[in-house]
Amino acid sequence: MSLVLDPAAQDLLFREARTANTFTDEPVTDEQVQAIYDLVKFGPTAFNQSPLRITLVRSPEARERLVQHMAEGNRPKTASAPLVAILSADNEFHEELPALFPHFPQAKDAFFAERPVREGAAALNATLQAAYFIIGVRAAGLAAGPMTGLDFAGVQKEFLDDDHTPLMVINIGKPGDDAWFPRSPRLEHDQVITTI
Repeated sequence: MSLVLDPAAQDLLFREARTANTFTDEPVTDEQVQAIYDLVKFGPTAFNQSPLRITLVRSPEARERLVQHMAEGNRPKTASAPLVAILSADNEFHEELPALFPHFPQAKDAFFAERPVREGAAALNATLQAAYFIIGVRAAGLAAGPMTGLDFAGVQKEFLDDDHTPLMVINIGKPGDDAWFPRSPRLEHDQVITTI
């Protein structure tokens, strides 16, 4: 059975999409970011909890502060990308559940009253949303450079609060010269999928 999505879109989102390591200086606009979010917000999460929070790093001062928390090999990429996003999980997402899950507003207290439960749910579902966000960046014709090589505690202290757990930093923009490392191997179907 073939895929319904047209091959050009498959290439754009998956086969030809890569983690960019260099970028042009073409800016990423607020309108592009809005269009990306307006698409990816429809991706499913458990109880529609939608815990992903996105902090856009635009000012030179904020960029300089962020670069100091990146692993050494990631610093040049983050310093030069047109836009950088800090993706975090909101551990107080349950406060929005009465609006986001209106057919069962009691879910807020019935399932998520305890902070450790919320932290686990927020981490899982915000990471799922981060994957949607990367696909949305690609759908906008941009490249994403997601990274977890960073000082998480430092990023949280510098940019977030105790209710938000950083997940990753994503550099965003049009790919520059020599943007791609060689494509790494992928596992085959029979290595991943088991039928029982």
